[in-house]
Amino acid sequence: MEKEKYIALVDCDCFFVSCERKVNPDLKGKPVSVVSGDNGCVLSRSIEAKQMGVRMGEPMFMAKNEHPKCIYINVHHNLYREISNNVMQILRDFSPTVQVYSVDEAFVDFTGLAKLYKKNYRELGNLLRQIILDELDIPVSIGISKTKTLAKLASDKAKVINSGIYTIGQSKIKSELIKTPIEDIWGIGRNLTKLFHKSGILTTAELVQKSDSWLDKTIGIRGIEMKHELLGECISQVTNEVKLPKSIQETSALETFSSDKSYLKNNLNYHIHVACSRLRKIDCKTSAVTLFLRTKDFKIYTCKKKLTEPTDFEIEISNIILNLLDKIFDNGILYRSTGVIFENLIENSKVQLNLFEDEKVQKRKKLAQAFDKLEAKFGKNIVRTGFTA
Repeated sequence: MEKEKYIALVDCDCFFVSCERKVNPDLKGKPVSVVSGDNGCVLSRSIEAKQMGVRMGEPMFMAKNEHPKCIYINVHHNLYREISNNVMQILRDFSPTVQVYSVDEAFVDFTGLAKLYKKNYRELGNLLRQIILDELDIPVSIGISKTKTLAKLASDKAKVINSGIYTIGQSKIKSELIKTPIEDIWGIGRNLTKLFHKSGILTTAELVQKSDSWLDKTIGIRGIEMKHELLGECISQVTNEVKLPKSIQETSALETFSSDKSYLKNNLNYHIHVACSRLRKIDCKTSAVTLFLRTKDFKIYTCKKKLTEPTDFEIEISNIILNLLDKIFDNGILYRSTGVIFENLIENSKVQLNLFEDEKVQKRKKLAQAFDKLEAKFGKNIVRTGFTA
Protein backbone atom coordinates (compact mmCIF):
# COMPACT_ATOMS: atom_id res chain seq x y z
CA MET A 1 0.00 0.00 0.00
CA GLU A 2 1.38 3.41 -1.00
CA LYS A 3 2.40 5.74 1.79
CA GLU A 4 0.22 8.78 2.43
CA LYS A 5 1.80 11.64 0.51
CA TYR A 6 3.15 14.86 1.94
CA ILE A 7 4.43 17.40 -0.56
CA ALA A 8 6.11 20.75 0.02
CA LEU A 9 6.39 23.63 -2.40
CA VAL A 10 9.47 25.72 -1.63
CA ASP A 11 9.22 29.22 -3.11
CA CYS A 12 12.03 31.77 -2.79
CA ASP A 13 10.70 35.11 -1.56
CA CYS A 14 11.14 38.10 -3.92
CA PHE A 15 13.88 35.99 -5.47
CA PHE A 16 15.74 38.48 -7.67
CA VAL A 17 15.72 41.07 -4.87
CA SER A 18 16.81 38.43 -2.32
CA CYS A 19 19.77 37.54 -4.55
CA GLU A 20 20.81 41.19 -4.77
CA ARG A 21 20.54 41.49 -0.99
CA LYS A 22 22.68 38.40 -0.57
CA VAL A 23 25.60 40.06 -2.39
CA ASN A 24 24.84 43.51 -0.93
CA PRO A 25 23.41 43.19 2.62
CA ASP A 26 23.07 46.99 2.86
CA LEU A 27 19.92 46.62 0.73
CA LYS A 28 18.10 44.67 3.46
CA GLY A 29 15.09 46.49 4.89
CA LYS A 30 15.06 49.02 2.06
CA PRO A 31 12.61 49.33 -0.85
CA VAL A 32 14.33 47.55 -3.76
CA SER A 33 13.16 46.71 -7.28
CA VAL A 34 15.01 44.68 -9.88
CA VAL A 35 14.42 46.00 -13.39
CA SER A 36 15.18 44.69 -16.87
CA GLY A 37 17.38 47.71 -17.65
CA ASP A 38 17.25 51.49 -17.68
CA ASN A 39 14.76 51.29 -20.53
CA GLY A 40 12.95 48.20 -19.22
CA CYS A 41 10.39 47.38 -16.55
CA VAL A 42 10.08 46.09 -12.98
CA LEU A 43 10.75 42.35 -12.62
CA SER A 44 10.91 41.84 -8.85
CA ARG A 45 10.03 43.93 -5.78
CA SER A 46 10.92 43.75 -2.12
CA ILE A 47 8.07 43.84 0.41
CA GLU A 48 9.02 47.45 1.13
CA ALA A 49 8.76 48.35 -2.58
CA LYS A 50 5.37 46.64 -2.82
CA GLN A 51 4.14 48.61 0.19
CA MET A 52 5.44 51.78 -1.45
CA GLY A 53 3.22 51.04 -4.46
CA VAL A 54 5.75 49.90 -7.08
CA ARG A 55 3.88 47.67 -9.54
CA MET A 56 5.15 44.49 -11.20
CA GLY A 57 5.82 45.09 -14.90
CA GLU A 58 5.75 48.87 -14.47
CA PRO A 59 8.01 50.68 -16.98
CA MET A 60 11.22 51.88 -15.38
CA PHE A 61 10.71 55.58 -16.19
CA MET A 62 7.23 55.54 -14.61
CA ALA A 63 8.41 53.71 -11.49
CA LYS A 64 11.26 56.18 -10.96
CA ASN A 65 8.94 59.16 -11.38
CA GLU A 66 6.28 57.78 -9.05
CA HIS A 67 8.59 56.20 -6.47
CA PRO A 68 11.97 57.99 -6.54
CA LYS A 69 12.96 56.70 -3.08
CA CYS A 70 12.95 53.07 -4.25
CA ILE A 71 16.32 51.56 -5.15
CA TYR A 72 16.37 50.22 -8.73
CA ILE A 73 18.89 47.54 -9.74
CA ASN A 74 19.45 46.14 -13.22
CA VAL A 75 18.80 42.41 -13.52
CA HIS A 76 21.69 39.91 -13.19
CA HIS A 77 20.38 36.63 -14.56
CA ASN A 78 23.65 34.72 -14.17
CA LEU A 79 23.75 35.49 -10.45
CA TYR A 80 20.15 34.36 -10.00
CA ARG A 81 20.72 31.10 -11.88
CA GLU A 82 23.80 30.33 -9.77
CA ILE A 83 21.94 30.95 -6.50
CA SER A 84 18.94 28.99 -7.79
CA ASN A 85 21.20 26.00 -8.46
CA ASN A 86 22.52 26.25 -4.90
CA VAL A 87 18.99 26.33 -3.47
CA MET A 88 17.98 23.29 -5.53
CA GLN A 89 21.06 21.40 -4.37
CA ILE A 90 20.11 21.98 -0.73
CA LEU A 91 16.64 20.62 -1.50
CA ARG A 92 18.15 17.51 -3.13
CA ASP A 93 20.38 16.98 -0.09
CA PHE A 94 17.29 17.20 2.11
CA SER A 95 15.00 14.89 0.13
CA PRO A 96 15.67 12.20 -2.50
CA THR A 97 12.80 13.48 -4.67
CA VAL A 98 12.79 17.08 -5.87
CA GLN A 99 11.02 18.49 -8.91
CA VAL A 100 12.23 21.91 -10.02
CA TYR A 101 9.25 23.97 -11.16
CA SER A 102 10.94 27.29 -11.97
CA VAL A 103 14.09 29.24 -11.16
CA ASP A 104 12.71 30.02 -7.68
CA GLU A 105 10.27 27.17 -6.98
CA ALA A 106 10.48 23.42 -6.47
CA PHE A 107 8.27 20.62 -5.20
CA VAL A 108 9.87 18.45 -2.51
CA ASP A 109 8.50 15.05 -1.54
CA PHE A 110 8.36 15.00 2.27
CA THR A 111 6.83 11.52 2.38
CA GLY A 112 8.73 9.41 4.92
CA LEU A 113 11.06 12.24 5.99
CA ALA A 114 9.28 12.73 9.31
CA LYS A 115 10.58 9.37 10.47
CA LEU A 116 14.06 10.02 9.07
CA TYR A 117 14.46 13.45 10.70
CA LYS A 118 12.28 12.62 13.74
CA LYS A 119 10.17 15.74 13.17
CA ASN A 120 6.58 16.37 12.13
CA TYR A 121 5.97 17.89 8.70
CA ARG A 122 5.67 21.47 9.91
CA GLU A 123 8.96 21.08 11.81
CA LEU A 124 10.51 19.67 8.63
CA GLY A 125 9.46 22.82 6.78
CA ASN A 126 10.96 25.02 9.49
CA LEU A 127 14.21 23.04 9.40
CA LEU A 128 14.53 23.25 5.61
CA ARG A 129 13.71 26.95 5.61
CA GLN A 130 16.36 27.65 8.23
CA ILE A 131 19.01 25.60 6.39
CA ILE A 132 18.48 27.63 3.20
CA LEU A 133 18.58 30.89 5.16
CA ASP A 134 21.72 29.93 7.10
CA GLU A 135 23.66 28.58 4.12
CA LEU A 136 22.55 30.95 1.35
CA ASP A 137 20.88 33.93 3.08
CA ILE A 138 17.83 33.41 0.85
CA PRO A 139 14.39 33.54 2.55
CA VAL A 140 11.81 31.03 1.33
CA SER A 141 8.14 30.31 1.92
CA ILE A 142 7.06 26.68 2.20
CA GLY A 143 3.59 25.25 1.72
CA ILE A 144 2.98 21.66 2.83
CA SER A 145 0.00 19.49 1.98
CA LYS A 146 -1.20 16.23 0.44
CA THR A 147 -0.92 17.19 -3.23
CA LYS A 148 0.97 19.60 -5.50
CA THR A 149 -2.14 21.76 -6.01
CA LEU A 150 -2.76 22.09 -2.27
CA ALA A 151 0.96 22.64 -1.58
CA LYS A 152 0.93 25.52 -4.07
CA LEU A 153 -2.09 27.04 -2.31
CA ALA A 154 -0.36 26.60 1.05
CA SER A 155 2.80 28.22 -0.31
CA ASP A 156 0.86 31.30 -1.43
CA LYS A 157 -0.58 31.60 2.07
CA ALA A 158 2.86 31.08 3.65
CA LYS A 159 4.13 34.20 1.89
CA VAL A 160 1.86 36.49 3.90
CA ILE A 161 2.61 35.15 7.39
CA ASN A 162 5.71 35.75 9.49
CA SER A 163 6.63 32.10 9.97
CA GLY A 164 6.83 31.48 6.21
CA ILE A 165 5.35 27.98 6.72
CA TYR A 166 1.74 26.99 6.05
CA THR A 167 0.32 23.50 6.21
CA ILE A 168 -2.96 22.12 4.91
CA GLY A 169 -3.58 18.74 6.47
CA GLN A 170 -6.49 16.47 5.63
CA SER A 171 -8.65 17.96 8.41
CA LYS A 172 -8.13 21.53 7.10
CA ILE A 173 -8.83 20.91 3.41
CA LYS A 174 -12.59 21.50 3.58
CA SER A 175 -12.32 24.82 5.45
CA GLU A 176 -9.51 26.02 3.17
CA LEU A 177 -11.55 25.30 0.03
CA ILE A 178 -14.58 27.18 1.39
CA LYS A 179 -12.61 30.40 1.88
CA THR A 180 -10.48 30.17 -1.28
CA PRO A 181 -11.70 32.02 -4.42
CA ILE A 182 -11.54 29.90 -7.55
CA GLU A 183 -9.01 32.26 -9.20
CA ASP A 184 -6.48 31.58 -6.42
CA ILE A 185 -5.96 27.98 -7.50
CA TRP A 186 -2.82 27.00 -9.41
CA GLY A 187 -3.65 26.46 -13.08
CA ILE A 188 -6.86 28.51 -13.14
CA GLY A 189 -6.27 31.59 -15.25
CA ARG A 190 -8.47 34.45 -16.36
CA ASN A 191 -10.41 32.51 -18.98
CA LEU A 192 -11.17 29.56 -16.72
CA THR A 193 -12.19 31.93 -13.93
CA LYS A 194 -14.72 33.59 -16.24
CA LEU A 195 -16.02 30.19 -17.33
CA PHE A 196 -16.46 29.01 -13.74
CA HIS A 197 -18.09 32.26 -12.68
CA LYS A 198 -20.62 31.92 -15.49
CA SER A 199 -21.41 28.47 -14.11
CA GLY A 200 -21.93 29.90 -10.63
CA ILE A 201 -18.64 28.58 -9.23
CA LEU A 202 -17.01 31.28 -7.10
CA THR A 203 -15.11 29.27 -4.49
CA THR A 204 -12.93 26.19 -4.67
CA ALA A 205 -15.41 24.31 -2.48
CA GLU A 206 -18.06 24.83 -5.17
CA LEU A 207 -15.67 23.47 -7.80
CA VAL A 208 -15.03 20.15 -6.01
CA GLN A 209 -18.78 19.62 -5.64
CA LYS A 210 -19.12 19.34 -9.42
CA SER A 211 -19.25 15.84 -10.87
CA ASP A 212 -16.34 14.35 -12.80
CA SER A 213 -18.55 14.11 -15.90
CA TRP A 214 -19.43 17.82 -15.73
CA LEU A 215 -15.77 18.79 -15.34
CA ASP A 216 -14.73 16.47 -18.18
CA LYS A 217 -17.36 17.97 -20.46
CA THR A 218 -16.54 21.55 -19.45
CA ILE A 219 -12.72 21.63 -19.39
CA GLY A 220 -11.56 18.05 -19.93
CA ILE A 221 -9.43 15.65 -17.91
CA ARG A 222 -7.46 18.54 -16.38
CA GLY A 223 -10.59 19.59 -14.49
CA ILE A 224 -11.09 16.12 -13.03
CA GLU A 225 -7.46 15.93 -11.92
CA MET A 226 -7.68 19.41 -10.39
CA LYS A 227 -10.78 18.45 -8.39
CA HIS A 228 -9.24 15.30 -6.93
CA GLU A 229 -5.95 17.06 -6.14
CA LEU A 230 -7.95 19.70 -4.24
CA LEU A 231 -9.66 16.91 -2.29
CA GLY A 232 -6.25 15.63 -1.19
CA GLU A 233 -5.79 12.80 -3.69
CA CYS A 234 -2.26 12.90 -5.14
CA ILE A 235 -2.73 12.66 -8.91
CA SER A 236 0.50 14.38 -10.00
CA GLN A 237 3.53 12.80 -8.32
CA VAL A 238 6.73 14.63 -7.45
CA THR A 239 9.40 13.26 -9.76
CA ASN A 240 13.12 13.71 -10.25
CA GLU A 241 12.65 13.54 -14.00
CA VAL A 242 14.05 16.65 -15.65
CA LYS A 243 12.01 17.92 -18.57
CA LEU A 244 13.83 19.82 -21.24
CA PRO A 245 12.76 23.45 -21.55
CA LYS A 246 10.92 24.30 -24.75
CA SER A 247 13.53 26.95 -25.41
CA ILE A 248 16.43 28.86 -23.89
CA GLN A 249 16.13 32.61 -24.10
CA GLU A 250 18.74 35.24 -23.25
CA THR A 251 17.71 38.87 -23.64
CA SER A 252 18.42 42.15 -21.91
CA ALA A 253 17.97 45.87 -22.34
CA LEU A 254 20.92 47.88 -23.65
CA GLU A 255 22.53 50.36 -21.29
CA THR A 256 21.49 53.07 -23.73
CA PHE A 257 19.44 53.22 -26.92
CA SER A 258 21.77 52.50 -29.81
CA SER A 259 22.05 52.03 -33.57
CA ASP A 260 25.73 51.04 -33.31
CA LYS A 261 25.99 47.66 -35.00
CA SER A 262 29.24 46.70 -33.25
CA TYR A 263 27.65 47.46 -29.89
CA LEU A 264 24.72 45.21 -30.76
CA LYS A 265 27.09 42.44 -31.88
CA ASN A 266 28.96 42.50 -28.58
CA ASN A 267 25.69 42.27 -26.65
CA LEU A 268 24.50 39.39 -28.82
CA ASN A 269 27.75 37.49 -28.36
CA TYR A 270 27.36 37.81 -24.61
CA HIS A 271 23.84 36.35 -24.81
CA ILE A 272 25.03 33.55 -27.10
CA HIS A 273 27.82 32.57 -24.72
CA VAL A 274 25.48 32.44 -21.70
CA ALA A 275 22.83 30.49 -23.62
CA CYS A 276 25.42 27.97 -24.88
CA SER A 277 26.71 27.48 -21.34
CA ARG A 278 23.14 26.74 -20.24
CA LEU A 279 22.77 24.25 -23.10
CA ARG A 280 25.87 22.35 -22.05
CA LYS A 281 24.76 22.27 -18.42
CA ILE A 282 21.60 20.40 -19.37
CA ASP A 283 23.57 18.26 -21.85
CA CYS A 284 21.67 19.50 -24.91
CA LYS A 285 22.10 21.08 -28.30
CA THR A 286 19.88 23.48 -30.23
CA SER A 287 18.48 22.86 -33.70
CA ALA A 288 17.10 26.36 -34.30
CA VAL A 289 18.25 29.85 -33.33
CA THR A 290 16.41 33.16 -33.37
CA LEU A 291 17.76 36.70 -33.26
CA PHE A 292 15.62 39.12 -31.24
CA LEU A 293 15.73 42.93 -31.46
CA ARG A 294 13.43 45.44 -29.76
CA THR A 295 13.42 49.06 -30.89
CA LYS A 296 13.19 52.21 -28.81
CA ASP A 297 9.49 52.31 -29.72
CA PHE A 298 9.00 48.71 -28.51
CA LYS A 299 8.67 47.22 -31.98
CA ILE A 300 10.05 43.68 -32.14
CA TYR A 301 12.05 42.21 -35.02
CA THR A 302 13.09 38.57 -35.18
CA CYS A 303 14.91 36.36 -37.64
CA LYS A 304 15.12 32.58 -37.29
CA LYS A 305 17.29 29.89 -38.81
CA LYS A 306 16.99 26.11 -38.54
CA LEU A 307 20.35 24.35 -38.24
CA THR A 308 21.43 21.45 -40.42
CA GLU A 309 23.14 19.91 -37.38
CA PRO A 310 22.39 20.59 -33.68
CA THR A 311 25.12 22.49 -31.83
CA ASP A 312 26.02 24.00 -28.45
CA PHE A 313 29.11 25.88 -29.63
CA GLU A 314 29.04 29.68 -29.27
CA ILE A 315 31.42 30.57 -32.10
CA GLU A 316 29.39 28.51 -34.55
CA ILE A 317 26.11 30.05 -33.37
CA SER A 318 27.63 33.54 -33.30
CA ASN A 319 28.41 33.33 -37.02
CA ILE A 320 24.78 32.40 -37.72
CA ILE A 321 23.26 35.07 -35.45
CA LEU A 322 25.48 37.84 -36.80
CA ASN A 323 24.50 36.88 -40.35
CA LEU A 324 20.86 37.17 -39.30
CA LEU A 325 21.66 40.57 -37.81
CA ASP A 326 22.94 41.71 -41.21
CA LYS A 327 19.54 40.86 -42.69
CA ILE A 328 17.34 42.84 -40.30
CA PHE A 329 19.60 45.58 -38.91
CA ASP A 330 18.68 49.16 -39.84
CA ASN A 331 21.16 51.86 -38.84
CA GLY A 332 18.31 54.39 -38.88
CA ILE A 333 16.61 52.67 -35.95
CA LEU A 334 17.45 53.04 -32.28
CA TYR A 335 17.37 49.71 -30.45
CA ARG A 336 16.60 49.21 -26.76
CA SER A 337 17.30 45.47 -26.29
CA THR A 338 18.79 42.41 -27.96
CA GLY A 339 18.49 38.70 -27.42
CA VAL A 340 18.76 35.17 -28.73
CA ILE A 341 16.38 32.24 -28.49
CA PHE A 342 17.44 28.60 -28.85
CA GLU A 343 14.66 26.19 -29.80
CA ASN A 344 14.12 22.56 -30.84
CA LEU A 345 16.42 21.38 -28.07
CA ILE A 346 17.69 17.82 -28.21
CA GLU A 347 19.58 15.77 -25.65
CA ASN A 348 23.15 14.91 -26.61
CA SER A 349 22.38 11.23 -26.14
CA LYS A 350 19.80 11.52 -28.90
CA VAL A 351 21.91 13.48 -31.36
CA GLN A 352 22.77 11.32 -34.34
CA LEU A 353 26.43 10.41 -34.21
CA ASN A 354 28.65 11.16 -37.16
CA LEU A 355 30.91 8.19 -37.90
CA PHE A 356 33.34 10.46 -39.71
CA GLU A 357 33.28 13.34 -37.23
CA ASP A 358 36.22 15.49 -38.27
CA GLU A 359 39.00 16.97 -36.21
CA LYS A 360 37.41 20.44 -36.34
CA VAL A 361 34.32 19.22 -34.46
CA GLN A 362 36.51 17.56 -31.82
CA LYS A 363 38.42 20.81 -31.34
CA ARG A 364 35.13 22.70 -30.91
CA LYS A 365 34.08 20.30 -28.18
CA LYS A 366 37.38 20.71 -26.34
CA LEU A 367 37.23 24.50 -26.66
CA ALA A 368 33.68 24.61 -25.29
CA GLN A 369 34.75 22.40 -22.38
CA ALA A 370 37.66 24.75 -21.74
CA PHE A 371 35.23 27.72 -21.61
CA ASP A 372 33.13 25.95 -19.00
CA LYS A 373 36.13 24.88 -16.89
CA LEU A 374 37.55 28.43 -16.87
CA GLU A 375 34.23 29.87 -15.74
CA ALA A 376 33.82 27.19 -13.09
CA LYS A 377 37.25 28.09 -11.68
CA PHE A 378 37.42 31.87 -12.15
CA GLY A 379 33.76 32.94 -12.29
CA LYS A 380 31.14 33.90 -14.83
CA ASN A 381 32.08 35.81 -17.99
CA ILE A 382 35.82 35.23 -17.60
CA VAL A 383 35.62 34.18 -21.24
CA ARG A 384 34.01 36.48 -23.79
CA THR A 385 33.68 35.68 -27.48
CA GLY A 386 34.33 38.43 -30.01
CA PHE A 387 33.69 38.98 -33.68
CA THR A 388 35.45 40.10 -36.80
CA ALA A 389 34.19 43.48 -37.96
